[in-house]
Amino acid sequence: MPNIIEITDFSAPELDVYARYSEVQLLNRHEPEKGIFIAESPKVIGRALDAGCVPVSLLLERKHVEGQGKEIISRCGEIPVYAAEFDVLTKLTGFKLTRGMLCAMYRPGLPGVGEVCRGARRIAVLENVMNPTNIGAIFRSAAALNMDAVLLTPACSNPLYRRAIRVSMGTVFQVPWTFLEGTEWPQPGMELLRSLGFKTAAMALSDDSVRIDDPRLMAEDKLALILGTEGDGLAEETIADCDYTVQIPMSHGVDSLNVAAASAVAFWQLGRRPT
Repeated sequence: MPNIIEITDFSAPELDVYARYSEVQLLNRHEPEKGIFIAESPKVIGRALDAGCVPVSLLLERKHVEGQGKEIISRCGEIPVYAAEFDVLTKLTGFKLTRGMLCAMYRPGLPGVGEVCRGARRIAVLENVMNPTNIGAIFRSAAALNMDAVLLTPACSNPLYRRAIRVSMGTVFQVPWTFLEGTEWPQPGMELLRSLGFKTAAMALSDDSVRIDDPRLMAEDKLALILGTEGDGLAEETIADCDYTVQIPMSHGVDSLNVAAASAVAFWQLGRRPT
């Protein structure tokens, strides 16, 4: 039987993870095994559960206990299920309900780069992408457009930040990913990618850029697409270390796209497997 708990005390510490903890507090770098993330909506929570993530508690609108949240509740065992009417939930400081329910879950341990890239032929590498919305959008495109894995430099926003998860529609639980922790970037990181058999392609404007539909790119058996931070793009040394510099042909004098939009174009074109 689910452990349904009516919300009557807004200051209850059990609700801190939903309304009062910052993303940094949830991440808990000092004790990562105790780190928490928040998944929103039945679809996203379901994808997290499918990926093996362990739930801590649920918070939902009362009407969803026997409605759209019923299946999710049944999958979560005997964890606390906090419930209240919508007008009561809106009084909870800092709380915003998305599609009727939230789930606090333990952050899974990060795999190594070799494990994430095992068997992969097309991967995305994100350099210092700091906007959680862009991270989420990139993951959604990666899942939809045939990327096998995503690697992130340490300065990137965490894919398990609440907004990133929401924007990704839970695809952060479907695409293998990890941070390049302990590996200096770019040169040692590039060497690691090459040791795994990848050619590297920097998405950047340069005099020696090749078009994104260049046959040489399409013919590469294993390709790592490297995308840079918002505004500044990739560092010059990153571009210099790559095997290719790649640009998306544009019109009307537009010189670049938002990194999330550029990733979708790149993934669609280069995610197709060599024939």
